[in-house]
Amino acid sequence: MSFLSDIGPFIPALWDGFLTTAAVSAASILGSFVVGTALAVVATYGGRIAAMAATIYIEAFRNISFLVLIFFFYFGLPELGIFISAFWTGVLVLSLAVGAYVADAISAGLTNVQGGVKDAATAFGLTTAQRIRLLELPLALRVSLRPLGSLFVNLILTTSILSTITLNELTNAAKIIASTTFRPFEVYFLLLILYSILTYLCSVIVHRMHVRANRFLAT
Repeated sequence: MSFLSDIGPFIPALWDGFLTTAAVSAASILGSFVVGTALAVVATYGGRIAAMAATIYIEAFRNISFLVLIFFFYFGLPELGIFISAFWTGVLVLSLAVGAYVADAISAGLTNVQGGVKDAATAFGLTTAQRIRLLELPLALRVSLRPLGSLFVNLILTTSILSTITLNELTNAAKIIASTTFRPFEVYFLLLILYSILTYLCSVIVHRMHVRANRFLAT
């Protein structure tokens, strides 16, 4: 009862942090998917220069620390007169960085489905754009769903570093509550549960999408 009485007044703050983390995660998942899909298409089908540029982007963002990127965008860009809120800094950085990993997963899917699909599309008289949009990309996304699910779960967990730029997300809220109530064990145990809920929901959604996308295939 002592813990409940201590933590009770802070439940709204923790709930706000949970919602903020969920919002950042959802926006970043969408952003990284868009960035990754675009990069994968350019890297696979673009001309030599475009494909090289996409590859350089992918390799660069895969080898830069999330924390360094966040500090650059949040603390560095204001020196150039560019100010971005902590929320949108998190969304932007996670979208750009995780998008590089998403591009890798989708590119692998595109490589796997290209061969036979290209011949079939040519036989039916589809243009290159139609072949990519109607056949190859949907098939690549279907086989890439599970790897993408793992990336998105890791993205959710990575949102915790946004506490370093004072975004009032879940981890930052928990740190404040723990330091105020002097109950770090209980608060951080609750934090583990809340992150588990978010990642479990993400895993369930991806699993259902995978099952639906493959419902006509033998398992």
